[in-house]
Amino acid sequence: MFLVAVTARSLSMTVNVVVTDMDGTFLDDAKQYDRVRFMAQYQELKKRNIEFVVASGNQYYQLISFFPELKDEISFVAENGALVYEHGKQLFHGELTQHESRIVIGELLKDKQLNFVACGLKSAYVSKNAPETFVALMAKHYHRLQPVNDYHDIDDILFKFSLNLPDEQIPLVIDKLHVSLDGIMKPVTSGFGFIDLIIPGLHKANGISRLLKRWNRSPQNVVAIGDS
Repeated sequence: MFLVAVTARSLSMTVNVVVTDMDGTFLDDAKQYDRVRFMAQYQELKKRNIEFVVASGNQYYQLISFFPELKDEISFVAENGALVYEHGKQLFHGELTQHESRIVIGELLKDKQLNFVACGLKSAYVSKNAPETFVALMAKHYHRLQPVNDYHDIDDILFKFSLNLPDEQIPLVIDKLHVSLDGIMKPVTSGFGFIDLIIPGLHKANGISRLLKRWNRSPQNVVAIGDS
């Protein structure tokens, strides 16, 4: 898949970075991929000095679980751009002030039917009172997920919040959060019933741009594979 895309683009340009999304793109419906085939493809990318980047809304610790043998070789734009790792080393992370975090948490807690995860540098956090089905779902995307009695007591750098709710409720919730959190966080849909609250400007494209600047490589030389 990747070599086909690279070869096609190489007919008219030089490709030196391949970026892929995970859910619905790199992974199949069972959240797996052909590891033997990919390793062979990855070795070809290395021979051509092509960087491989995973860009996803999911947690960094979840993403590296798919690439245990490569986590220090490839790069990751995790948490929808709020956390960037280059070859096993943290390059960038976003950060809400404590005041901003309290505003966001307070706003989300106003709706007693709304369940959410607070995403931080060390871990993600979910209320001890959240439904088991919600916790089980979020644990698939956040491998470091800690229960908390009170979101306000979290001792971590927070940079994203993630919600999951029925599709028919999403437009109304997004409209409300656009107004109540204007200038602090931006609500975006990420598919599969998820809404992510991101720091304005900290999205996947921003994270990818940080890596390209680091490598002195141009967006014109990037093959991006994914639905967002």
